[in-house]
Amino acid sequence: MNLRPFRIAIPQGDIADLHHRLDRTRWPDEINDGSWGWGTPLPWLQTLVHHWRHTYDWRIHEARLNALPQFMATIDGQDIHFIHIKGEGENPFPLLLIHGWPGSVVEFEKLIPQLTHGPNAFSLVIPSLPGFGFSARPTQRGMTPVAIGKLFAKLMAGLGYERYGAQGGDWGSAIATAVAQAAPANVAGIHLNLIIRLLAAPPTNGLSEAEQRYLKDLEAWTAAEGGYSHIQGTRPQTLGYALTDSPTGLAAWIAEKFRVWTDCNGDPLNVVTMDELLTNISLYWFTGAITSSLRIYKERALSTPQFAPGERLATPMGHARFPKEIFLPPREWAERLYNVTHWTEMPKGGHFAAMEQPTLLAQDIQTFFSTVR
Repeated sequence: MNLRPFRIAIPQGDIADLHHRLDRTRWPDEINDGSWGWGTPLPWLQTLVHHWRHTYDWRIHEARLNALPQFMATIDGQDIHFIHIKGEGENPFPLLLIHGWPGSVVEFEKLIPQLTHGPNAFSLVIPSLPGFGFSARPTQRGMTPVAIGKLFAKLMAGLGYERYGAQGGDWGSAIATAVAQAAPANVAGIHLNLIIRLLAAPPTNGLSEAEQRYLKDLEAWTAAEGGYSHIQGTRPQTLGYALTDSPTGLAAWIAEKFRVWTDCNGDPLNVVTMDELLTNISLYWFTGAITSSLRIYKERALSTPQFAPGERLATPMGHARFPKEIFLPPREWAERLYNVTHWTEMPKGGHFAAMEQPTLLAQDIQTFFSTVR
């Protein structure tokens, strides 16, 4: 594994180009009812874009991120960017933190101090998924969640970690599962804050009442909210032209997910600040990685399920179930696929748990891994 230090250094010309594009935004009209039901509302987005253009300072956030030890590793020809922070104490437990879409490594900033300090500290490895952030963008087919899981297992082995855990939500859930499948002798446990629906074909008989309700809720959610997933899973390249060319369009596309998927009482800025949201969006903009990040949906659609019929992962699994998560399968559904040894019904929070409720998530991660570390 070719390992070398990495620092973020966005050229000043790229920042000037962003400002120029924001200044020249061609705004659409809208149905003037002020709701998010038609998509990201015009006045809300104009406020966000004005802040991005006139108040937000990328250099401040770049410097903060560069205070974290970052590296690039080449594994099987793929460059993987990652943050690597050693925990305090004599025996910190190694833990992979794996983001999803439209997230990034910045999702985990609030978790880092809570997990790397204290008597049960972790050493954290926080990679950018292939095609996301500063990791290289695959140009050939095949970078599925299973393939990414194998790369991350090799990353942990290359760092000298023989026994470790993995944690994730969104695509990070599927990838953490794949890491355990790729290296079952090395992964002590996985902790998930989303039970992703695409791991296996759904069962057709013997369902509990709760499972039947879940499938009906899932069908309703897909009809009302699944349009993004369908286009990203069928024509990501076409969408990518618009999102790569327009920072305002990119902000609208990503910000809507922070509105719909969070426990935010109607406004994503109730759970994340403008600067937190814009740092995540800026990472997609400055790396030009939005199109390659969309392709994981198409890759997953073209691949076979991670679990064969009747297959179940033997690795211990802990789950933090946040009430505003996009998928909320009951425990018996999860137990069809996982060796569930820990299950917490959270009092609040949604899809971006590490940003919304970092303390609750950190505490649950610590509680689960105390049983397997």
